[in-house]
Amino acid sequence: MPRSGAGSTVRNVHQGEQLTAGSVVRRWFRAFYGVLAGTVSVLPDLAAAVLGVGVVKMTELELLRIARYGDAAHADPLTPRRCQRYLGVRWLVGALGFGVIFMLLLYLVTALSMLTAWLFDGHWGLVRDGDRVDAELIAVATLPGTLLIFVSLAGVTGVAALDRWLATTMLGRSHQTLLRQRVEELTSTRAGVIEAIDDERRRIERDLHDGVQQRLVALGMLIGRARRMRGEEQLQELLRQAHDTAAEAIDELREVATRVYPAVLDDSGLDTALEVLAERSSVRVEIGNGLTGPPGTALETVIYFVVSEAVNNAAKHAGPSVVEVSLRQGPDGITVTVRDDGIGGADPGGTGLSGLARRVKAVDGTFEVSSPPGGPTTVCARLPCG
Repeated sequence: MPRSGAGSTVRNVHQGEQLTAGSVVRRWFRAFYGVLAGTVSVLPDLAAAVLGVGVVKMTELELLRIARYGDAAHADPLTPRRCQRYLGVRWLVGALGFGVIFMLLLYLVTALSMLTAWLFDGHWGLVRDGDRVDAELIAVATLPGTLLIFVSLAGVTGVAALDRWLATTMLGRSHQTLLRQRVEELTSTRAGVIEAIDDERRRIERDLHDGVQQRLVALGMLIGRARRMRGEEQLQELLRQAHDTAAEAIDELREVATRVYPAVLDDSGLDTALEVLAERSSVRVEIGNGLTGPPGTALETVIYFVVSEAVNNAAKHAGPSVVEVSLRQGPDGITVTVRDDGIGGADPGGTGLSGLARRVKAVDGTFEVSSPPGGPTTVCARLPCG
């Protein structure tokens, strides 16, 4: 067993935490307080279940109690019917907890009284109705008494676990179900990411074929004509056209490279990358950055592409006068909102927006598009951050 400091520690594989003797004691007392609080709510739970009044509120209080003194129960959105059924059974767990605590206290008081009498009796024995009880009798009672106290101590944690299991079973999904759903979600997300990568590759190929490649072909033809030209004036005109075509090819190649990954994001950070994006846009872009710190390379990349794709879509299809970009950071993560006052009608299933949705989902985020005919269009991505 691995050593840490003066005492040994055990790795709890389920909770991912380092357990010591002190942490075990603290967890037991938390369970004890939770069970004790659960006994207080027995009668209110039973009354709410019988009368059918305030069942959702009482259930919410029970879930808060379970999470406060132990591990949270996994509950789906609460409905009155499910809450009434849960409270109709939970009072039995509360009554069981009362019984366990009562027996624990009874055993502890009995053991303490016997020990006190034995220590302070002048003859080193118990005196009961004038009869002296030998110390051997106490020694014989010690073993079963210790076992009863231990069982009662374990019963407290057992009732706490039963309380959490009942809430999860009747109100939500079990830990195994959540893990299975998580695996399915990650599998689907991985497939979506691969599909998004393939779509992006095809898009880059089309941009190179229809844009840069055509410019380069035209440039080669202009240079070939210039080589065969004899007149100075016509030669200069062809060279001017070749120069303009080369500049256009460079601009398109730079645009394709930016869509693959913007170098300014690594060089200068997200703020500068968004400013450059706003300057290059054909419509006015207003950016409100409320981030309290750098969100990390992975999230910065997702944020940039969400803003870039939303702004480009608006400029190409919506004809807006202004695009508003808002970045906000809260306790649950980062919210990216892009809103334009264009004609609306954006298709969330389109290549660009669906690719964004897959990119956001790959980092466990959510992606929403609201674009009624006539506008406005709002693209919102919520990204969790550590």
